[in-house]
Amino acid sequence: MTAFSSRFALLFACCATAGCGGTLRQESLAATYKTVDLAGVGAPAEALPFRLFSSTSVWNEPVGANAPVDSNSAEIISALAVEMAAEEQAKRGPWINVGAYGVPIYTVPTQQPTVRIKLDPTTHGGVGAADRIGSVRALESAWRAVPLRPEALPAAGTDGHLVVWQPSTDRLWEFWRLVHGPEGWSASWGGAIQHVSRSSGVYGPQAWPGARADWGASASSLSIAGGLITLEDLRRSTIDHALAIAVPNVRRGVFALPARRTDGTSTDPLALPEGAHLRLDPALDLAALHLPPLTRMIAEAAQRYGLYVRDTGAIGGFFGQRPAPAEPNPYTGPVGLLEGKYPNQILASFPWSQLQLLKMTLRRAGGTSPRRTRR
Repeated sequence: MTAFSSRFALLFACCATAGCGGTLRQESLAATYKTVDLAGVGAPAEALPFRLFSSTSVWNEPVGANAPVDSNSAEIISALAVEMAAEEQAKRGPWINVGAYGVPIYTVPTQQPTVRIKLDPTTHGGVGAADRIGSVRALESAWRAVPLRPEALPAAGTDGHLVVWQPSTDRLWEFWRLVHGPEGWSASWGGAIQHVSRSSGVYGPQAWPGARADWGASASSLSIAGGLITLEDLRRSTIDHALAIAVPNVRRGVFALPARRTDGTSTDPLALPEGAHLRLDPALDLAALHLPPLTRMIAEAAQRYGLYVRDTGAIGGFFGQRPAPAEPNPYTGPVGLLEGKYPNQILASFPWSQLQLLKMTLRRAGGTSPRRTRR
């Protein structure tokens, strides 16, 4: 099953009582899930961590109340709010990517047979240029034995994302443009992380033997397994980590740590760079905004942990774990978290103008990232 913790399966209850409306209240979210036995994961349920990566990783460390704000925060956030308002007016965004551009996560047991994932030399966007040949060879080595289930399905969008997590070995593999063809599995790029529980959730030399900062299935080297709205988050009715976002206009030529690279093309000085860390004003009273349950969960995470710009997107928005085809979808349907609406309708009340840009450490981009195409 595809979940950060394999001990839970989604079972959304049908609306069987009179007067049951389309709005699922936040306090009742946990009641829509049923706990099932852990089957073949290779570790007891209580040993499986709720959050991937270290407690001090960029994804899991709360933002301090006195965290310094960037000197250009007001102007940059104002430009972002205008951009999001334009998407709302056009009725095309912001979005929550949980379908074609979501991220399937396959949690596998110790005994899962392994397969070789071939690195396709024709589609990795220049990542295998002469000055990066070592990075390519190391990634090929990391993909020689991946415990990928034969029925695994990458996300249907052009990014073809997929994550494999093996709790018993504390390892993770992620892929960009993963496909299964006549000669087996291949992917255009991605990464691998050993010692996931101690990882920062950002690619670099510590991720895997031979790993470099150009690894990863995102354009910023931030792991696509980090910053997701996960099925476990929804079961718990809370998002206890930072979230990843995409924005349409990403600044060209620079990135902000913790990112390690960028695919930004915008020359606008008010465009956000990849890696930028935003948070909702800690003084903002979220209860007074009367947000939909899912939007409230996102806002609470943005206030406590913040949002990281992970990628460029055709429209702005968040990323979610994509349910497996055989699993009920927690977002859709009359009692789903989208309340029978589109994601842009749910996010229409998100207070973009109340975000703050935290102080950035900028680095000049020295390499290339494969271009991404997202909804």
